Amino acid sequence: MRYYSFNQFLKEKFGERVQKVTLDSGFGCPNRDGTKGWGGCIYCDKFGSGSGVKGKYPDIRSQALAGMDHMKKRYQANKFITYFQSFSNTYAPVARLRCLYEEVIHLPNVVGIAVGTRADCLTEAALELLAGYVPRKMVWLELGLQSVHDGTLRLINRGHTYQEFLEGFQLARKYPLLICLHVIIGLPNENREQILDTAREVARLKPDGIKIHSLYINRDTALEKMYREKNFTPLGQEEFVDLTCDFLELLPPNMVIQRLTGDPNPKELIAPEWTLKKNETLQLIQKELERRDSRQGKKYAI
Repeated sequence: MRYYSFNQFLKEKFGERVQKVTLDSGFGCPNRDGTKGWGGCIYCDKFGSGSGVKGKYPDIRSQALAGMDHMKKRYQANKFITYFQSFSNTYAPVARLRCLYEEVIHLPNVVGIAVGTRADCLTEAALELLAGYVPRKMVWLELGLQSVHDGTLRLINRGHTYQEFLEGFQLARKYPLLICLHVIIGLPNENREQILDTAREVARLKPDGIKIHSLYINRDTALEKMYREKNFTPLGQEEFVDLTCDFLELLPPNMVIQRLTGDPNPKELIAPEWTLKKNETLQLIQKELERRDSRQGKKYAI
């Protein structure tokens, strides 16, 4: 592999395969309830960028147990990280957070917890709660960045500026948590240099990990409306692969790459169809890095 994959990182830490189990605890988002905005980000669907698993297993513990059973059968995994994925998972009073986190973090074979949220939804109380699980458990805090450009953040209805993101990120850095940033390649109106500006800034911040998402269009989103009205054209697969390799070259070689493409629900996807070909896209990224004789960190400037 020409990048430091999450699987490799976990095998180094635990000596065996570890699988994430996605959860939906019913949290909200300040960008949907009027605190910061309405409707959410333009690409966010009714599941809040999650799996919709809450509809099948409304109890968080049942979701975790069912997910672990599935991952054990599919991947022969025996260790798991419970991942609070949908919406903003620190957007609640700390008493509620503690109750939900502890429903799953102490289950047998759970070695860690990952909490997806926004940087403007972080409080010292929530961060202290998460830090309290370290070092008994691996704790990942996943923060949506998407882009470092305020113009893009306004366009996608993010509800915060890059400076506001930095304030939350710097607060989180005071705690012994592993931090993973989410970025999106292919956001409306962003050109190659703007995308690589985000890569350079992520490299400067040095989070522990990153998820690189391809932008896809789900039904019943503001992005679908833009697409239908021909105000937005998504990237082609080759263009995305090329930009992702450019992005990887700029990152520190020891940054954990948790994701390298999107993972849309086929029932919700409008376009582009190539985003359903996850394994093919990953193989193309590997082949492009090989063709370039390149790898993650090749152009990283310390």
